[in-house]
Amino acid sequence: MIRRRVLALLLVGLVLAPVARAQQPADSLPPFDRVEAMIPMRDGVQLHTLIFVPKGVAESLPILLTRTPYGIDESERSLARGYAELVRDGYIFAFQDIRGRFKSEGEFLMNRPLHDPANPRGVDESTDTYDTIDWLIRQVPSTTGKVGVLGVSYPGWLAAMAGINPHPALKAISPQAPMTDTWMGDDFFHQGAFRQTYGFEYGSEMELSKDMSVPPPVGGYDTYDWYLAQGSLDDLTRVLADRSPSWRNFVAHPSYDEFWRARALPSYLTRLSVPTLTVGGWWDQEDFYGALATYAALERLDTTGINFLVVGPWNHGGWFRGDAQKLGSIDFGSATGTYFREQVLVPWFGYWLKDRGSPPSAEALLFEGGSNRWRAFDAWPAKGTAERSLYFRENGRLSFDAPTADDRAADSYVSDPRHPVPYRRRPVQRTYDPRGSSWYTWLTEDQRFVDNRPDVLTWRTEPLTDDVTIAGNLAAHLFASTTGSDCDWVVKLIDVFPDSVAGDPNMGGYEFMVASDILRGRYRKGFHRPVAVPPGAIETYTVDLHQQSYRFLRGHRIMVQVQSTWFPLYDRNPQTFVANIFHAKVSNFRAATERVFRSARHPSHVTLPVLPE
Repeated sequence: MIRRRVLALLLVGLVLAPVARAQQPADSLPPFDRVEAMIPMRDGVQLHTLIFVPKGVAESLPILLTRTPYGIDESERSLARGYAELVRDGYIFAFQDIRGRFKSEGEFLMNRPLHDPANPRGVDESTDTYDTIDWLIRQVPSTTGKVGVLGVSYPGWLAAMAGINPHPALKAISPQAPMTDTWMGDDFFHQGAFRQTYGFEYGSEMELSKDMSVPPPVGGYDTYDWYLAQGSLDDLTRVLADRSPSWRNFVAHPSYDEFWRARALPSYLTRLSVPTLTVGGWWDQEDFYGALATYAALERLDTTGINFLVVGPWNHGGWFRGDAQKLGSIDFGSATGTYFREQVLVPWFGYWLKDRGSPPSAEALLFEGGSNRWRAFDAWPAKGTAERSLYFRENGRLSFDAPTADDRAADSYVSDPRHPVPYRRRPVQRTYDPRGSSWYTWLTEDQRFVDNRPDVLTWRTEPLTDDVTIAGNLAAHLFASTTGSDCDWVVKLIDVFPDSVAGDPNMGGYEFMVASDILRGRYRKGFHRPVAVPPGAIETYTVDLHQQSYRFLRGHRIMVQVQSTWFPLYDRNPQTFVANIFHAKVSNFRAATERVFRSARHPSHVTLPVLPE
């Protein structure tokens, strides 16, 4: 049971906020003096901060800082959960509401861009972090003066921002599942396709109130029906009635323009001076792209070997709670979350903040699904892979042998916006439905729930006679046509389990999605400007499936599925070109026939980075 008592506390002669309590987060964790402060920023705005100083510790300790838009009043729970191993290792902890959120002053801006460097009093998340660290090392007693910053999701992006013009006391950063580029592949868009449910629901929760007390205006338990009934994105704009600044920005900036680039971390990273450990999950339903993009951007700047990456078999933040042995129906064979926190995170901060132990022996530590083991790499993507192509063939076959058929060889389906393919099993609960939601594990769901739909194409290999191990970049290359003038392409790379799985008969034939993503056809030539698709023309579409470390085991099959809707997570493409889909009317939505070619001249395929055995 958590114990609380009122405590008056002075820090270096400065009286802090009137609320300050000693607290023991859990029976196995040490007690803290809990201090509440309003820390002034350079423009006079004060940010609400909680500081936890371990009681009865004679030695000076480093500080670990987490900044968040989600509220810090329950920070004690974080200390007892995801931070427990770090707590036992001995740190002073600071948690802060970013400006405009909960008890902090100022105006909140989603993914606030960097300020104009010509303005000496300009502010952004980097300057707020700098000012916070400067205050902490001057005002908190018993600190070594060394600071680390970490966070998951939006706080992960905030952690990465700390590395831009960093404070001299900042010695280590760990951005975990950072929302690095919300247009290109994180929360709000993926390669041009709008993440409808997340943009509408998450944006509403963040912006309809300062403290997330107003739920998103979504009706019904099965949001598939509710979003379908609303009609177009234009109709959703009317539902929000101009209450969400982010939604206004979606409407005004549907393409990858300067607005989004100004908020994309890779576009303003110019140097790397603080050791950085980026963490991600292979089945992160929100910010998988961000971890890989952050690491890649920093790697280009790393001249001293201080950029590191860990990716495990996790959903969004799954490494920060529990043992993380299972995700949905998939068992990864060990307590991967516990391993990460005890064997990776604690030693990593211990080295940079406490001068203890040794630096990481490898630059990238990645979990290899299928074989269910951790693998260390000196570089990522892995060196020494061979790019191999899996080609779409006749009769639903998938083969490493290129097709020889004539130019007319193709498979087709009718994509009807009135009957879109659900992205997960129905009912599709609200993203963060307080009654429970399968949102957290949908990327590991058995894909057989769409197998028999006529608007989903499927190709699969014969049972593998040898393991196929991939480690690096994945992409689908489609040669395709549509009878419409715009289209979406969803591609899924799937591991099909044998019909009989030893020790777990319920997994027989399971179709486990290893990698997936979507491309909006209008952006096939570039993401900065939409271009209509010529009806009937065979066009080339490259769908970035990002990266994976995975072993397809002997006896399993490799499958690829292609479809054109993934609803309601992604908005429905009208399949009739309009300049801005956010202004499309219901009358613009029309069914279209989509053809995926598999001929010698137009060999649609997926490229795999295969490691030698």
